[in-house]
Amino acid sequence: MTTDTVTKPRNPYWQLWRTTPKEVLYLMLSFPLAMTGFGVAISLVASGVGTLAVFLIGFFVMILALYVGRGFGLAEINLLEWAGREKIARPDWQDDRAATGFGGWLAATLGNAHYWLYLLHTVILNFVLTLVTWIISVVWLSVGLTGIFAWLLDGEVQTGDPNWSLGEWFFGLFGVNTASWNLEVADNIVVFVVGLIFIATLPFVTRGLVLTHWWLARALLSAFKSDGLRREVQSLEESRGAALSAEGHSLRRLERDIHDGPQQRLVRLQMDLAAAERQLDADPEQARQLLSEARAQSAEALEELRALSRGFAPPLLLDRGLVAALESVVTRAAVPTTLTAELPTPLALPGEVERASYFVVAELLTNVAKHSKASHAGVHLGTELSDDRPWLLVQVTDDGQGGAAVLADHGLAGIEERVRGVGGRLEITSPAGGPTAVTARLPLPKSSADRAPVDL
Repeated sequence: MTTDTVTKPRNPYWQLWRTTPKEVLYLMLSFPLAMTGFGVAISLVASGVGTLAVFLIGFFVMILALYVGRGFGLAEINLLEWAGREKIARPDWQDDRAATGFGGWLAATLGNAHYWLYLLHTVILNFVLTLVTWIISVVWLSVGLTGIFAWLLDGEVQTGDPNWSLGEWFFGLFGVNTASWNLEVADNIVVFVVGLIFIATLPFVTRGLVLTHWWLARALLSAFKSDGLRREVQSLEESRGAALSAEGHSLRRLERDIHDGPQQRLVRLQMDLAAAERQLDADPEQARQLLSEARAQSAEALEELRALSRGFAPPLLLDRGLVAALESVVTRAAVPTTLTAELPTPLALPGEVERASYFVVAELLTNVAKHSKASHAGVHLGTELSDDRPWLLVQVTDDGQGGAAVLADHGLAGIEERVRGVGGRLEITSPAGGPTAVTARLPLPKSSADRAPVDL
């Protein structure tokens, strides 16, 4: 017999109280932060404008003001997130870091709209908003706490006029005759109820004030949508360049391997057959020996061509998928290798990701056999969710001597170009003495993000 556990919905009002202390503290801290930012930034702006006639001094002071605005803007974002608000996407500030030379840096900084929006937020808008929200929050807290606790301390409510009673006035509004009442008690009751109302509504007030700050910060301080599009275009351009470079590298290597291997054997085969043809009548035994050597040469040339053909997508990869193709690679590996796969099911991998994964594993296992002096290697397939998208993890490990690094025109450089060509990244951990772990992270469609990994 099983019973269902019913989770009672939480009271939304008490949920508000969970973040109220942080929101109150944020509203208190935002005031000195905003005042300091305003004072420093407005002084720099005024000095910069006043010294623009002296080119270098004026522009340097203005740039310093922009950086000050940036710093206080980022501090405001961090404080809002600490208070429980949703994260705000930061600008990546790539333009000024990527600029070359003093003129390029100056133009990139002054031409970056984010700097000016951060300065506007610090000097004007956040300064004014913080004044208003700080006054409201202080008044609300003061009235609430005073109403609840002041009469306990003083014993009576001081109205300033001994002939006027707050309780008599308040209850008189409702037509209640208080002639026989103890007016001091009535005064205290009214003050306590008012204080209780202010404290009870405090979570709504602080939430509204903090949300107002968050909306302003999101409008002025968050990254533009065009920033993300520009980064995506830049990433695609880099991936395209890496793919073209990897393709060119593969073609050059294939050309070199054919020239150094099968082509030389075919030339030798042609020469042996010509010699056998000349010896066929004069010395049949010699001709037979030459034909036997020619057959051996043809077998070796065929084996080398088969080895080179592994650089192309095998039919097994196209017919049965990545795991089956890698099982074949692992079986043929010169170093004893195990394969583990923890992939969501069903998972349809893009063709370019499958091919890249296959070649990465094949080339890494070749490197293990050639350079690592390892006694065992491992191949692991898995997935992870990072940067709001799913990734395929392809990892090859070995217990060899370590020291693997990406060097120009070497095997790992070609593997890195292949991985970047599909928008991925390569990570290498290979201390001296081993072990070595090379991990390729390849992007997957976002529809794969909700699937849980299973053991195959």
